Amino acid sequence: MKDIQTDISSYLAGNEIFSLVSDLSDKSQTDVYVVGGFVRDQFLHRPSKDIDFVVVGDGIEFAKLFVKSIGHKADLNIFKTFGTANIKFKGYEIEFVGARKESYQLNSRNPIVSKGSFEDDLNRRDFTINAMAISMRKQDFGSLVDLFSGLNDLNSCILRTPLHPDKTFIDDPLRMMRAARFASQLGFSLHPDTFDSICKNADRLQIITQERITDELNKIMCSPIPSIGFKLLHDTHLLDYILPELLDLKGAETIDNISHKDNFYHTLQVLDNISEVTDNLWLRWASLLHDIGKPATKKFDNKVGWSFHGHEVVGSRMVPQVFKKLKLPMNEKMRYVRKMVYLHLRPVALTKEEVTDSAIRRLIVESGDDINDLLVLCKADVTSKNQEKVKTFLRRFDNVKIKIEEVTEKDELRNWKNPIAGETIMKALKLKPSRLVGEIKDEIKEAIMEGVIGNNYSEAFALLLKIAKEKGLEVDLNENKAN
Repeated sequence: MKDIQTDISSYLAGNEIFSLVSDLSDKSQTDVYVVGGFVRDQFLHRPSKDIDFVVVGDGIEFAKLFVKSIGHKADLNIFKTFGTANIKFKGYEIEFVGARKESYQLNSRNPIVSKGSFEDDLNRRDFTINAMAISMRKQDFGSLVDLFSGLNDLNSCILRTPLHPDKTFIDDPLRMMRAARFASQLGFSLHPDTFDSICKNADRLQIITQERITDELNKIMCSPIPSIGFKLLHDTHLLDYILPELLDLKGAETIDNISHKDNFYHTLQVLDNISEVTDNLWLRWASLLHDIGKPATKKFDNKVGWSFHGHEVVGSRMVPQVFKKLKLPMNEKMRYVRKMVYLHLRPVALTKEEVTDSAIRRLIVESGDDINDLLVLCKADVTSKNQEKVKTFLRRFDNVKIKIEEVTEKDELRNWKNPIAGETIMKALKLKPSRLVGEIKDEIKEAIMEGVIGNNYSEAFALLLKIAKEKGLEVDLNENKAN
């Protein structure tokens, strides 16, 4: 362990930021410590660009000294209410804060902040692994301050609170979400006392703003194995207050000795599967929500057993509701997730039958540029314990992928648009906006999808003339000449 600490001290001494802070600490006769996540990550050999310094004194004034010593303009932001200052410097986010203590009122999420000792500042930290500090004074530069045995907990991969967990979580209930997040990010376990306290105080999460909860939820989603965090959210009852729609997936019902899979744990497996191959947050969200419509569509038939027909349709309709509740963006990101949920069965269906060009065309047109993401989701959705079944599916799935590439290249269908616009139909047939225009446009689309005509303007317009003749509609041929 001494070797690790020596390595850390050498790294800090060789870094301009820490060297400068050390000089200023001695010149101003001010005790300064680097604390929190940066210290933890040094021991874990994790890269970190966020550095928090605790100043036993005025953190803002020390930050001003730091900026002055840099010798050039730096992006300094001061927050007088909390006595903090933030600096952006050479790719680092640096924060200086005066040592403080916090007190809370039972029904408020906002702390009452006052000046405190260095020990007070460490006491207010969420977990022991985040309550370690390293001195910046030259006399003991690089020495570790570890009042709560955080290093032992780090080596044991345990999350434990510095103070009694009830006080920690009642004061700031968001720390319960952070426990699940750190467990998921680091692969740590909760100390039994920590776990029990979260279970007991889970309802306190309701005083936290949705934005802060969702921020932690997204960090869990972005972790290497998100299921660790979600299982903890479930086991501690936090999920009851965050996303109860997921809880509805839980359980495997049996009738006449016929059971269906537990869709909650299946969903978490799909999420882990997809997290192995992509960092796309919104594709991860799609995997979490892909079966969200199953509880509403679950049926049992004596002949066919369990079915969830139409769950992709129901699920896609639920996506906007979930996003709105969680204060997730209601823009193209939500629409992307909704589309993924709606289409997630389509490629799978193509593996069960002779693949036709028409079916492939429809999939390409509906998925557009997101076709590859959809295929990734479908592959992640394979969680059968029967390995032969998995191998067979993946072999057929590879054939579908090849077919998609062939049809895409041949028919130029990526980001497909109907060669005949609605305006063209109205001008050519002297029509006003109406249902008939839409019906004609859809008929042309169907002909292209089925391979009856090519994906081009001339064949599409020829079909338009044919449709017009069949319907007894007047045609303005000048429209075709214009194009």
